[in-house]
Amino acid sequence: MAAFVEPHFDAYQAGNGNMTVVDMVSPDMLHMVHPHWNQFPPMNPLWHSILGFAIFCLGMVSMIGNGCVISIFTSTKSLKTPSNLLVVNLAFSDFLMMFTMGPPMVINCWHQTWSFGPFACELYACLGSLFGCASIWTMTLIAFDRYNVIVKGLAAKPMTNSGAMVKILLVWAFALFWTLAPFFGWNRYVPEGNMTACGTDYLTQTWLSRSYIIVYAVFVYWLPLLTIIYSYTFILKA
Repeated sequence: MAAFVEPHFDAYQAGNGNMTVVDMVSPDMLHMVHPHWNQFPPMNPLWHSILGFAIFCLGMVSMIGNGCVISIFTSTKSLKTPSNLLVVNLAFSDFLMMFTMGPPMVINCWHQTWSFGPFACELYACLGSLFGCASIWTMTLIAFDRYNVIVKGLAAKPMTNSGAMVKILLVWAFALFWTLAPFFGWNRYVPEGNMTACGTDYLTQTWLSRSYIIVYAVFVYWLPLLTIIYSYTFILKA
């Protein structure tokens, strides 16, 4: 296998000389690219093809799977419980994540760089942050709901449909806050990695930019993670 791949890779490297991933980016997006990425050569087209194919397959599985969950839970009356509203919201968020993230990524892998322009880059990163945050906090609410039912038992206050809907709306409002903040100057959305995707700027060293990453990590990663660990630790002990 190595003997089959290596000659093609060597020829690819020789043909590209001193090119970097940034050289493939369109001129109207160069102002968004951090200098850090100037040191990396373009990725072998073979790996772009493999990555694009993998994302296409995973995207189809995800959309079909989450679509089935949404359809079953919303069409079956006995499954329309407060707890299952959270499950449907998680499936809905995950479905939208792959629906909006997958196709652009596959196309960009084909072109071997970001091919939709600056605004689409910001929108892509924005939607990734929105659906990612919504999914993470929905999983947190599901974990805490299970903790409430299993650990507290009859002493727990049962969740109602209206209560579940309020929690879901708060999750989306919370996610929307973190999503929109970079558009108002607190950090920004930029191309990253092999320039086929866009995300939050985690490389700029200004305090304003770094503060967003720190606070975002606390409220969208560490706090949900610790809450989930806490909930399932006591569930396993119950």
